[in-house]
Amino acid sequence: MKSVSILGATGSIGQNTIDLIARSPDAYRVVALTGGRNVEKLADDARRLKAAIAVTAEPALYAELAERLEGSGVEVAAGPQALVEAASRPADWTMSAIIGSAGLEPGLAAIGNGATLALANKESLVCAGPLLLSEAKQAGARILPVDSEHSAIFQALVGEDMAAVERITITASGGAFRDWPEERLAEATAAEAATHPNWSMGQRITIDSASLFNKAMELIETHEFFGVPSSAIDAVIHPESIVHAMVAFRDGAVLAHLGFPDMRHAIGYALNWPDRLALPVPRLDLVKLASLTFRDADERRHPALRLAREVMDAGGLSGAAFNGAKERALDLFIEGRITFPTMAAIVERVLDRLSASGDLAGAMTIEAVRDIDERSRRLADEAAAER
Repeated sequence: MKSVSILGATGSIGQNTIDLIARSPDAYRVVALTGGRNVEKLADDARRLKAAIAVTAEPALYAELAERLEGSGVEVAAGPQALVEAASRPADWTMSAIIGSAGLEPGLAAIGNGATLALANKESLVCAGPLLLSEAKQAGARILPVDSEHSAIFQALVGEDMAAVERITITASGGAFRDWPEERLAEATAAEAATHPNWSMGQRITIDSASLFNKAMELIETHEFFGVPSSAIDAVIHPESIVHAMVAFRDGAVLAHLGFPDMRHAIGYALNWPDRLALPVPRLDLVKLASLTFRDADERRHPALRLAREVMDAGGLSGAAFNGAKERALDLFIEGRITFPTMAAIVERVLDRLSASGDLAGAMTIEAVRDIDERSRRLADEAAAER
């Protein structure tokens, strides 16, 4: 029986993970489930899966969670430190699916167990890739990527020599605005940006998909996880979301990973690795599909991609600054305080200010990452106020 923890259990990745685990209840023992404000869902899943502990990130919701789990035998806790403590409990396999930079410290805590971390929290690699990978190596832990693109790359590289890799290409659906004229983007609302044509995801990641900030993060993630230079990584718009990534080799061969847009592909691969077990996902019929289309991801229209390249080339704490500014700019857009294109302008302004001060070249520690994250958010507010 495999012991598992799910950090971010109430989000879309967490719920898809639970779907797979619940189909084979005798194969898994659930150690910890964590969530945010949806304590009803968290409590229901904790009862159903007989979790040892359920944790909400919101201290104010402790009483409600405790009430919902009264008599269940499930331990209850709340707050950021409780998340870290729950993540540090021994488990064979931990899903890291907390949204945003808040997922970094629980992920590091899980790595300390020396087991397997299934990483869906891209911010961990963007903000602190060298730190995360170093900690995993020291602890003897294994990190398996769960973003569909990085799972695809990982699978394409099985048995391959990284020295033979010429280029890695990840695909982007283009999000809600892929067919909008550029001049209309300044009028886009958060509600419009939060409607994805292919995937069923949460509000924030869906808006990031529309701005291609999500893809920008994934470019950085590819660079950090696979050790590939920015010049050998690119993104293309692929509206069907069938091809998730392609790896080109020096002999001219290209290996591509195809599958219907269903996150249970990547989750199931990480959950069952190194085996491939049957998964309840749609099967691909290329004859019915008939065609696959691709187009350039224009970095002028999508400045987030250009900024990601600058971050990869700069290194240091640039990723933490990029992510902190991006998360705050997204807040401001959702609140209706800035326009859709202004998000990228704010991130660029923050990066310029911190780069000019030399503060992004410091040593990477968890304290330094926290500090840059906080400063980036403050500078994003200042940049928004100046516009």
